[in-house]
Amino acid sequence: IDVTTPSTDNLYLRLERTSPVEGATADYLMWGDYNTEEFANSSQLFTSTSRQLHGFKLNYNLGNLAITGLYGDNIEGFQRDTIAPDGTSGLYFLSRRLVISGSEQVYIETEELDRPGTVIERERLHRSTDYDIDYDRGTLLFEDPVTQTAIGDFGEVLLRRIVVTYQFEGENTDTNILAGRLQYNFDRTLNQESWFGTSYLRENQGNRNFTLFGADAQISLGDSGRFIGEVAHSENDFDLSGPISGSAYRVELDGELGNWLNGRAYWRSTDSGFSNSATTSFVPGQTRYGAQANIKLSRDTSIRAQFDHEDNDGVAPRPLTNLEDLLEPGQDPVPGRRVDNSLTTYSLGLAQRLGNTNLEFDWIHRDRTDRTNPNRLSASSDQLRTRLTTHLASNLTLRAQNELNISSESDPLYPSRTYFGLDWEVMPGINLGLGQVFYGDNGFSDRDSYTIVDLSGEHSLGEDTTIRGRFSSIDGQHLGGAVGIEHGFNLGPGLRLDLGYERVFNSIFGGTAAGTQFSQPFAVGTGGSSVGTIDGNTYTLGLSYTDNPDLQASARFEHRDSSQGTNTVLNASAVGRISPALSALFNYQLNRAANQNISNIGTTSNLKLGLAYRDPNDDRLNALLRYEHRINPNTLPTNALFGRSIDTSEHLFSAEAIYAPNWRWEFYGKYAFRTTQTRINLPADEGGDFVSNNSLHLAQLRATYRLGYSWDISGEARWFGGLGDYSEIGYALEAGYYPTPDMRIYGGYSGGGAYDDDFGVNRSASGFYLGISAKLNSLFDGWGLQNVAPEQQQESALEPQEPIIFFEDTTDIIFPGETPTPEEVPEETSTPEEMSEDAPTSEETSEDPERDETVIENGENIDYGNTSVEGQAL
Repeated sequence: IDVTTPSTDNLYLRLERTSPVEGATADYLMWGDYNTEEFANSSQLFTSTSRQLHGFKLNYNLGNLAITGLYGDNIEGFQRDTIAPDGTSGLYFLSRRLVISGSEQVYIETEELDRPGTVIERERLHRSTDYDIDYDRGTLLFEDPVTQTAIGDFGEVLLRRIVVTYQFEGENTDTNILAGRLQYNFDRTLNQESWFGTSYLRENQGNRNFTLFGADAQISLGDSGRFIGEVAHSENDFDLSGPISGSAYRVELDGELGNWLNGRAYWRSTDSGFSNSATTSFVPGQTRYGAQANIKLSRDTSIRAQFDHEDNDGVAPRPLTNLEDLLEPGQDPVPGRRVDNSLTTYSLGLAQRLGNTNLEFDWIHRDRTDRTNPNRLSASSDQLRTRLTTHLASNLTLRAQNELNISSESDPLYPSRTYFGLDWEVMPGINLGLGQVFYGDNGFSDRDSYTIVDLSGEHSLGEDTTIRGRFSSIDGQHLGGAVGIEHGFNLGPGLRLDLGYERVFNSIFGGTAAGTQFSQPFAVGTGGSSVGTIDGNTYTLGLSYTDNPDLQASARFEHRDSSQGTNTVLNASAVGRISPALSALFNYQLNRAANQNISNIGTTSNLKLGLAYRDPNDDRLNALLRYEHRINPNTLPTNALFGRSIDTSEHLFSAEAIYAPNWRWEFYGKYAFRTTQTRINLPADEGGDFVSNNSLHLAQLRATYRLGYSWDISGEARWFGGLGDYSEIGYALEAGYYPTPDMRIYGGYSGGGAYDDDFGVNRSASGFYLGISAKLNSLFDGWGLQNVAPEQQQESALEPQEPIIFFEDTTDIIFPGETPTPEEVPEETSTPEEMSEDAPTSEETSEDPERDETVIENGENIDYGNTSVEGQAL
């Protein structure tokens, strides 16, 4: 489903024109739901805003100047959650409940293993196609499993994170957001865009005010160079903690100079008080800057140099694991331990190619200082790294590397090492390595050795299979490795099988420069750097059938086994036609919480069965039948925090029908019944389990009588009850007038009341009402009508097809899918009508053997020279 006019308040207005400025975006003003893509350009990181809002928005191009403004009238609470996936599709609980419908933005971020805040890739996901969301419960269920790890271009292990921003129902309703942006475009040429922009955003959430403003620029330097500059400032004003502010800066320059030099320079800095939850992940209080260059002296010789400096100064987040954090997580991370460290790295190297052999020499200097714990990681070291790579065969490589400390101190994370090994390319993109490593320096670790087995890379086996992963023994790391395989293949027409496996060895926790990573259900705000990944296995199996237009079915099984427990996900669905008048639907879902540290809340399952009756030859009766069985449909993580499990089971049945015996009368009826059982598991000394049962009934009847083509009258009654002696009754009498066949003006009287015998409180309300309804496409000459739907899918048939026969001197047979050569096609052809009128009979064909074209009649034997053919008309 593609919603083209989304609006939270059901009113969507948009006036748009193609801008007269060449290459500019459209000019428009609108009211409704909208994205903020104009506030998230490639030059914006710290000033970027990626949100789904509701209200007014304006975009106008005045020559090279683009003006954008927006106003949102009700934004309530805004939250950002970072969740570590467990390899399955869910359920993933957000930190908040009662999410505002349509306000969420879901991303999958991929970052470096040891450097939180270095995001390699950020992928936006979309509702219905990529995930489903329960807004009341605050849960995400993805269409496909979300793996924990990925592999970079050079075989390095990358971590994946689920990042979700959304609005939730808060206590403050008098909230708003106001933002504006000015962008002057110097050049709109594709892939060479240049501009300067400035933006301002102010958000009022009642007890919290947030302001973000700054400027950014992107200047293209030809086809291969680019400069980006950005400055941002944020201010947070809380009624409890007071004002907090900070700034952020970014400068990047990369490009090439001829064919002999390419390089990059960068500087990125954020104050510990800077905040922006609506952009790509970053670490507050972190500063990084450096440069790298590669100079090509000749075809086989190059010199490379690199400088990198990183400072971390601030307070790292602490994990959210206790009851208070989960009940009221807040919108910003909870401060933990102080972080104050720096790392400076210099490297200078030479690379030389000699035939099939590559020689590399690098000098590396690392100066690491940890001011919070000087005796732990502080060190200044120098290393000489020598690397030899030679190809013994096309798929076999010998590697030798020596990393020798030449200073009195050595880096505790990079001791002296000597490596000898072989790399075998098992298949394109997949490398298997076997080697021996000798390592150790006095003062930090004893000299020792270990054998390394390394399987790394990513390879596509045809169109449907991908192998990826890295399995290795790494000294000084908690990570042992990760491997995965994803495979899918077709078993038959429309029948597809998908397989998947992922293995993460040991837990990816420990100290990083940005602080310690923990096992936790989620991290809020900018505290995503504190989320770790747990070890375990994930298996997936999927089967789908989509070839028959009368039957569509799919099923998927996922199982996660980790050190923190297990999670099983099962999805199965089918929909099809039992007969031309009867359709059926089946859907079953089973899952548990996929977040870290959330357990013992019970399995959630939902079974749905449905029948729909509508005779295509007689439309007088239409009926729907529905049954649903739900287990723990509303269970939340906080239920398990009180030490007792709460299990709920529901059965829901409903039936409704419309019957119109003639054009004057129409009758509608509906009945629904729901029974619920709630069980609270208590110990025997507290009286044992507590069980509660209740049931609800709903009945509705409506009758409509048309007095003629312009008037009708209706009567309706509803009853709801079953909660003890509580019940509700409502009724309405209504008359309608049609000034045109597609517009109805109506008015009536409604009444009813609620009756509660247990509390002795009865209340009622009644009154008159007026309304109008219309079909806009009929009122405005087809406005909004869509094109005719394409022809429906037909089931594949594996049957031999009749050959198509052409005659020219000799008999040539052209099969479907082949293109006849010019020699096989007559120079003069007739239209289908001419062929039908002038088609020769078998006698004419026999008498005229020189005729170029022949139409073969069904079932006739045609004697053409020495060739006898039996065919069908073309």
